[in-house]
Amino acid sequence: MELDHTIFWVALAQIIGVNIVLSGDNAVVIALAARSLPARQQKQAIFWGSGAAVVLRILLTVLAVEMLRLPYLKIVGAALLLWIGVKLLVPEGEEDDDDGYSGGNMMAAIRTILIADLVMSLDNVIAVAAAAKGSLLLLILGLGISIPLVIFGSTLLLRVMQRFPVVITIGAGLLGWVAGEMAVTDPLVQEGVNAQASWLHAAAPVAGAALVVMTGKWWAARGRRDMHPAPAERRSNEQV
Repeated sequence: MELDHTIFWVALAQIIGVNIVLSGDNAVVIALAARSLPARQQKQAIFWGSGAAVVLRILLTVLAVEMLRLPYLKIVGAALLLWIGVKLLVPEGEEDDDDGYSGGNMMAAIRTILIADLVMSLDNVIAVAAAAKGSLLLLILGLGISIPLVIFGSTLLLRVMQRFPVVITIGAGLLGWVAGEMAVTDPLVQEGVNAQASWLHAAAPVAGAALVVMTGKWWAARGRRDMHPAPAERRSNEQV
């Protein structure tokens, strides 16, 4: 019985450790998604987004081994991450004040957190499932205990982003990097990549990060131009 207790606590510690190590990018997503909300809603979005994401991760872990064998799943997930990364670089309407935000904005942030966490957890859950050794109780306990740690990491990152805006770009680039890694490990293309284009394992993450940052910056700049046209353009529009 003593051995069983030892195995249980060791496995629980492994799950918590694995989840902390693999949740760094998830904390980035949570902080990015919550940054545009007013201060009073940021904590709510982080709490509910993190909690709901962990519940989804538990469900995903149960099905993970079979799901990861499906072709196209990682490719679709990579495309979603690219889109999310770009959208997170485009600021919300700058003319709105805190009172201009509604519950819909917080729900949009939570939805972004859930989708991104679900996609980015496709690979992570395999390690967590292995550490759980088939025990659903261990899985739920390990991920549940990890929630406060993920929330703390997200809150800390949010403060860093507010002080150093360049971290937002780095975080969005990280999503592109993960998307590139996912795309080349999809069962549909993995064998061909490994045999004939192994260089894509190094190039795809870089390309994904660059694509997200460049597209997001372009989109954001275009939005600012539309909101604040140049004086000559503004006069031209007024004459028309």
